[in-house]
Amino acid sequence: MIDLHTHSNASDGSLSPAALIDLAADQGLSAIALTDHDTIDGIEAARQEALGRGIRFIPGVELEIARPRKIVQGEFHLLGLGINRPGGAFLEAMAELARLREERNLKILGCMRDQGIPVTLEEVAALSGGGSIGRPHFASLLVKRGIVRTREQAFSRFLAQGKPFYVPKGALEFHCALKIIKESGGIAVLAHPMSLYVSWGNLPALIGELKEQGLDGIEAWHPTAKFRACKRLEVLGLSLGLYITAGSDFHGETRPDRKLGITSGGRRIEASLLEGIPPLAYSSGDRIS
Repeated sequence: MIDLHTHSNASDGSLSPAALIDLAADQGLSAIALTDHDTIDGIEAARQEALGRGIRFIPGVELEIARPRKIVQGEFHLLGLGINRPGGAFLEAMAELARLREERNLKILGCMRDQGIPVTLEEVAALSGGGSIGRPHFASLLVKRGIVRTREQAFSRFLAQGKPFYVPKGALEFHCALKIIKESGGIAVLAHPMSLYVSWGNLPALIGELKEQGLDGIEAWHPTAKFRACKRLEVLGLSLGLYITAGSDFHGETRPDRKLGITSGGRRIEASLLEGIPPLAYSSGDRIS
């Protein structure tokens, strides 16, 4: 098995980058991509652990993209696979996204205080395991305070889009994200296309437009999409000449239903999938610069 979409506690996962690699190796995966949200802070630790465990490591990232007008409600995420040589523009973009993330966290804190929930950033940080602070950690705090019983309730009642504590994330323009991914040696893959919330009648045209602008592939297989939808996405992607990827979107304890190497319908992600992706998506084992 392989997995081309995973998260560590460098963003909103529960495992450290090294622990994630260890788990993948223990479960028999032959290759794994670390694709944390808007950061590559965990890449070097994961790469070092992968070298020691004999597992192929693909350095990656998952970027928040500003929604074009055609996408009204959905979320637009872009995977960068093969970030082997992140350049100055890439690092500057990550620094800006980190700044915007800090601003967002403070705004969420303000929303909570406005609703009579006294909380400090230090309390939320203590629940992040030393990693980047995000909505899952605010959800954990709400559970700890007894305001909700589960993290799922925290999102559905308070943190999801349109709810009292929701604050939009900072995002990159699509053309900017494409540029920094490709300058860093990677390929740009549309993550979980069904999350765009675009109808099947309009999806082919939209993805076709993204391809014309420079999109390289689509993550046709994702656990939040139904098996038939994933198969349909795979056919669509191939018809447009796009690379096809698959991932578990593993987060560890924060989303325990997602298992490494497993995607929609409980399907194993086979290593043969790598045959359809260009070699530039694979880490050479050299330290990223």
